[in-house]
Amino acid sequence: MKHPLREHIEEIIPLTDEEFDVILSYFQHIKKRKHQYIVQEGEIVDKEYWIIKGCLKSYFLDEDGKEHIIQFGMENWWITDYESFVKQIQSKTSIDCIEDSELLYITYENREKLTSEMHKMERFWAKKSKMGRIALQNRVLALLKSSTKEQYEMLLEQYPKLFQRVPKKMIASYLGVSRETLSRLNS
Repeated sequence: MKHPLREHIEEIIPLTDEEFDVILSYFQHIKKRKHQYIVQEGEIVDKEYWIIKGCLKSYFLDEDGKEHIIQFGMENWWITDYESFVKQIQSKTSIDCIEDSELLYITYENREKLTSEMHKMERFWAKKSKMGRIALQNRVLALLKSSTKEQYEMLLEQYPKLFQRVPKKMIASYLGVSRETLSRLNS
């Protein structure tokens, strides 16, 4: 059975066994329990995480302490505070586990070494980055052009399993609406 990270990478680039062994050597494996942080606002982030198992949320708290969810992460997704990771500045978001989670992470330094050593991985991350920008653009367009009900339906259509794993109050936070508004959309 192939390693899940290899399967993930090979959706974009083919790998030999030797190449994958090199890639995997740059990653560390960790397990986190529900409610544990992998990133806390204000820290400098030097790791990018790939989710083997579990569900996470990236969010910030406003001045009133209200949570605003920016992103969810599930199996085969990458997550970090990218501005902090790339620029090595304080993070503006926190990321914690909604479920017990199993992750692989690569440090910024190791990612740079790996991409200089293996140009296939540079192409892999370039493609993932492009896909991430497309997803972000679609999210912003949905926020600007679609009603809350349409945003909810798009999210449900795209990620039906998310609704089985995440409390409705988190879905409401992600959509930028109250729990009550979300309940009305369900009826």
